[in-house]
Amino acid sequence: MSTTQTAERVRAQNGTTAAATNGTTHPGYRTLWRWHFYASLFVMPFLLVLAITGTLYCFQPQIEPLLYRQQMVVAPQAVPRLPDNALLAKARAAMPPGSAATTAVITRDPQRSAEFVFRLADGTQQSVYLNPYDGDVLGTLSVEHRLMQVDRMLHRKLLLGKPGELLMELVACWTLVMIGSGIALWWPRGKTTARAVLLPRPALKGRPLWKSLHGTIGIWLALGALAFVLTGLPWTGSWGKQFKAFATATKLGAPPGAWGGLPLRSIVPGALPDHPDHPSAALAQATHADMDSMPGMVMDDLPLPLKPWAVGSSNVPSSAPTDAAQPLSLGHLVALAASLGIADGYSIVLPNSATGVYTLSYFPANPKDERTLYVDQYSGAFLEDIRYDDYGAIAKAVSYGTSLHMGRYFGVANQILCAAISVGLAALAVTGFVMWWIRRPQRALGAPSRERAAPPMRGWKIALALLAIVFPLMGATLAAVWLLDRLAFGRESRPKPNGVA
Repeated sequence: MSTTQTAERVRAQNGTTAAATNGTTHPGYRTLWRWHFYASLFVMPFLLVLAITGTLYCFQPQIEPLLYRQQMVVAPQAVPRLPDNALLAKARAAMPPGSAATTAVITRDPQRSAEFVFRLADGTQQSVYLNPYDGDVLGTLSVEHRLMQVDRMLHRKLLLGKPGELLMELVACWTLVMIGSGIALWWPRGKTTARAVLLPRPALKGRPLWKSLHGTIGIWLALGALAFVLTGLPWTGSWGKQFKAFATATKLGAPPGAWGGLPLRSIVPGALPDHPDHPSAALAQATHADMDSMPGMVMDDLPLPLKPWAVGSSNVPSSAPTDAAQPLSLGHLVALAASLGIADGYSIVLPNSATGVYTLSYFPANPKDERTLYVDQYSGAFLEDIRYDDYGAIAKAVSYGTSLHMGRYFGVANQILCAAISVGLAALAVTGFVMWWIRRPQRALGAPSRERAAPPMRGWKIALALLAIVFPLMGATLAAVWLLDRLAFGRESRPKPNGVA
């Protein structure tokens, strides 16, 4: 290695090249860089997973028909579709004994098959697909193991269950630290122009070039990355659940009954509803052991676009049929939905017992059209009709955030925008790793050295304290990292004669 190259590497290790490139030799720079390093060290590997899985799931409407063409795609025909009742009967006949139909996915796309979700005797979920024109069974797919479901579970919890869900929540919180410290590091100061901050500098070489690329990508993606984090947090396992409970308690969430994770019960035909000792006389008092559960299935069993943002515990409507009433057919519910202007892209959760009710869930790309209907399975009466206008401010914001986060709100352009942000975040991970690799010391972590006299940085400390209060799980890890930094990663550095930290 030449003398010039050695000097460049030394300057890179000491951070002087990085600071000079952006004109950022200011008090607090190294402290910010050190926290940015720790946040990125934790976040970046998971950021790659989130970027890849998120991009794939964003294009689910295009990918799944390609992957499962035999099951999902049919040739349009001039003949009318078979009645929904007939299709459901054929689906039931095709499934193994002990299977129970739980959901009908309603679509009127002439090129798409009819889909019904069943719970098998062993408790697993399986979708069966039929040709809507002749009733032929096209095949089945495991709900839990289809590619997009696995992809989504990787995105949400790394296929690790609750521990993975909590880990990804921490990733989201530490991404906020990474974004904030990154913006502070790259913010123009002194004679640095906005152009130098917003555009890369291809004339540079080595680590300064990678730093220029890294900083420029980060600045352009900061707003999108922040939006991704904030719109994803309501779905997290710990903080998200508490946030939902807060929204419900303050009347800012969805109203009671909006898919609140409660088992529905109704009175069996011929029962005496006024008799307190009759087993069907009253609505069962529901608990919310699983806030995302629905009768016969859990929320993770269904495609995410069909799921609303769940609310907390509440009483649910009860069917009260007359003695001579008979359960209504699926076709009746489809016709009822059509009369309300809901003709395509919704699901109907079927009653799983004589005491259940139909639940129609319509969650299109535009949240303002969202609607959840509870329908008496015997009389067809609306027990609840919950619309977007019935939501509180928080539930409305979450609905819009979810639609944007998934790339659904303004069509393909929304998908492309989300994919661009995801690819950019992956590029941040790669460029950050390259920067560390170039300046890495031998047999050491390579965290930026501390400042000899750290400035107060009150604003930064207040921001971290607020994050710790709002996100307690993140606050615990914040304290752990601070202690680890003090106890395990070396004492305050002293400059050496050659400038090497």
